[in-house]
Amino acid sequence: ANTVWAFATVGRSDKELFDSVANAATAKISTFNSQGLANIVWAFASVGRSDIELYYAVAQAAAAGIVNFNSRDLANTAWAFAKVSRANKKLFDTLAKATTENLGSFNPQDLANTAWAFAKVGRADKELFDALVKAATVNIINFNSQDLRDR
Repeated sequence: ANTVWAFATVGRSDKELFDSVANAATAKISTFNSQGLANIVWAFASVGRSDIELYYAVAQAAAAGIVNFNSRDLANTAWAFAKVSRANKKLFDTLAKATTENLGSFNPQDLANTAWAFAKVGRADKELFDALVKAATVNIINFNSQDLRDR
């Protein structure tokens, strides 16, 4: 995950590297921790890559291990799946529940990214958005201009 994160951070999406990482990561997905799962899909989404097998494997692993995700992992995973229009129902159901339960630890960027992600994939989960409204209202003074407008 760190390799593609570094390449994505500098805007490089070399096909051969990302294809190789997708294949290797898919085979070893059970060894990834929550940050590794979030980082790998963030990196792929950041450069516009959406490997079907990798995203499916991450969705399954993330849904199964969601209790280990912190606020940044939850927000980045939702953002990454939405960015490439992969609205895995089981994953987004699990993300909605975990996010609702952990909104107290979300910073303004995590709140904004999560709201954007669920809206982008057409998931208007009432309980989640009610909780997002409350959390955003409490933290609105801390939002920067990007948090207040579209992503």
